[in-house]
Amino acid sequence: MGLASIKYPFRFTLPDSPPESMGRGRDWNVDLIPKFLMANGQLVKMLLYTEVTRYLDFKVVEGSFVYKGGKIYKVPSTETEALASNLMGMFEKRRFRKFLVFVANFDENDPKTFEGVDPKTTTMRDVYKKFDLGQDVIDFTGHALALYRTDDYLDVPCLETINRIKLYSESLARYGKSPYLYPLYGLGELPQGFARLSAIYGGTYMLNKPVDEIVMEGGKVIGVKSEGEVARCKQLICDPSYIPDRVRKAGQVIRVICILSHPIKNTNDANSCQIIIPQNQVNRNSDIYVCMISYAHNVAAQGKYIAIVSTTVETSEPEAEIEPALELLEPIDQKFVAISDLYEPTDDGTDSQVFASRSYDATTHFETTCNDIKDIYKRMTGSDFDFENMKRKQNDVFGEDEQ
Repeated sequence: MGLASIKYPFRFTLPDSPPESMGRGRDWNVDLIPKFLMANGQLVKMLLYTEVTRYLDFKVVEGSFVYKGGKIYKVPSTETEALASNLMGMFEKRRFRKFLVFVANFDENDPKTFEGVDPKTTTMRDVYKKFDLGQDVIDFTGHALALYRTDDYLDVPCLETINRIKLYSESLARYGKSPYLYPLYGLGELPQGFARLSAIYGGTYMLNKPVDEIVMEGGKVIGVKSEGEVARCKQLICDPSYIPDRVRKAGQVIRVICILSHPIKNTNDANSCQIIIPQNQVNRNSDIYVCMISYAHNVAAQGKYIAIVSTTVETSEPEAEIEPALELLEPIDQKFVAISDLYEPTDDGTDSQVFASRSYDATTHFETTCNDIKDIYKRMTGSDFDFENMKRKQNDVFGEDEQ
């Protein structure tokens, strides 16, 4: 989305053209849905596996922060930072370190690493009790490291949470500052990279074409009609907006794009960061997220910062819900508010061969989106998407290369 005068009011109804202080329209590339990539996460593996990385340049996000008692604190990214952090007291730090060592050594295939924890039956609440971790540390671990949006995870078996914390630590270990990456020129580069790759393999793109109708025959999809022409197909992948009769509403997300002329306070003047406000800290059921990027990523005019606040809507006054996050960003030059419905498919595509994705959720990373992609892959092909297996097949065909 550019912020040139022609596009400024296009998505959000604002009365005027942007002020001169906003710089040139072509300097802006603003994501409508803010997401970072986990450095060791599924999307990076998909990009490496498909070699889309050759079309992209990434920067490491400079820090991850967590909100506690009205202030923000850096999520420790090294043992030294953990020991110096004001997030917890001295004894708490020791217990937390023991917990992290346990997680790092944990291997679900090696019972010797379990230390009395059964990954399939012990709840995460019990694991926290075992290490005697206090509520603030539990909040920070579950929401800033394991990246859960709610506290539902506490009462289910601990394996997934342990794996999530491992993913965070492994992603962090890659680059040191934070576990997150962001592409130069914004997330729009991702579909562009995949489009180029698809074109190399003979994929055809029809751009700027309205979809008039999804053509069905005997309950199965046979094509898509656009301006009188039918593009024929045996399978169709689409987002929920194309098939309103085959999806259900599963909630709402509020996203607020804020243009700033300054870095966020107490982030050490970072030109990119994430802030997580755990739900317990603001009496909510789900977390509030802030993603901040800037001119350093070629997405804003010189000296400008873009902070995007997002959360799952819980009340009839969504804007009041994100107030704690907006307070952290003051002063704000301009803000754009969008409230979006979340949809999920009611048709798994087995009979119709129409495969719908889910709407993008409020999380600030791509892990849930990648799970959705793998789910669509399984529904379409009948088999799981397996990175390791794919790599082996690729090596068999093309020979060993840098994966």
